[in-house]
Amino acid sequence: MPPIVRDAMSSVIVTIGPTHTLRQAARLMSARRVGAAVVFDPDTPLPGILTERDILNSVGAGQNPDLETAQAHTTTSVVCAAPECPLEEAAAAMVRGGFRHLIVLDDQGPAGVLSVRDIVRIWIPSQRSTDALPV
Repeated sequence: MPPIVRDAMSSVIVTIGPTHTLRQAARLMSARRVGAAVVFDPDTPLPGILTERDILNSVGAGQNPDLETAQAHTTTSVVCAAPECPLEEAAAAMVRGGFRHLIVLDDQGPAGVLSVRDIVRIWIPSQRSTDALPV
């Protein structure tokens, strides 16, 4: 049976609100060792996503992470997947859209986040994960 999104996704979800600062978001993401936070805005029907790249771009542009809010940097037109979605289909959507994280939604809301790293871990046999690459 081909792998599905549930097989690869991380169930560790960092959730924040639109008024969290980028520094607050970065602290939460760092503490949980994830590259994206799900942003819940009561004024929008679906959650958005704030990624490590969004924070990096803001800081790189000279913006103050203590003043910048998640709302100003959140991607709101996100691609979501159901836990039962074929992993290959989700990976193809990520490649087509040029993004590295997607929110996994079930009937109750966010069930996880799928990252490119999660996909690689599923597709590469575990015994090869410790192999050194030639230099």
